[in-house]
Amino acid sequence: MVKHVVMLRMKEYDNKNQKLENALKLKKAIEDLKIFIDDLKYIEVGLNFNEKPHSYDLVLTSTFETEQGLDNYRNHPEHKKLMIFLKTVTDESAVVDYEI
Repeated sequence: MVKHVVMLRMKEYDNKNQKLENALKLKKAIEDLKIFIDDLKYIEVGLNFNEKPHSYDLVLTSTFETEQGLDNYRNHPEHKKLMIFLKTVTDESAVVDYEI
């Protein structure tokens, strides 16, 4: 089994509601990938409530049976479509992939 963990820092806006709206929209879009991608065995998306400066805003934890399943996920058209939106609303990311 393979675990895929992604932490995202959302872009800041003058309007604080815009950041939250984008985070909620992104959370829903990521969770909806489960509908389209069979290789995605488990997915959880959380929004951070910690407001410390070094905190990330959103975390994704997902599980795949194999590394090939993770690659299929990354190359899936729905994931690629999501990445276009993700890149417009986030500033920074950190990723860890590991075997469990």
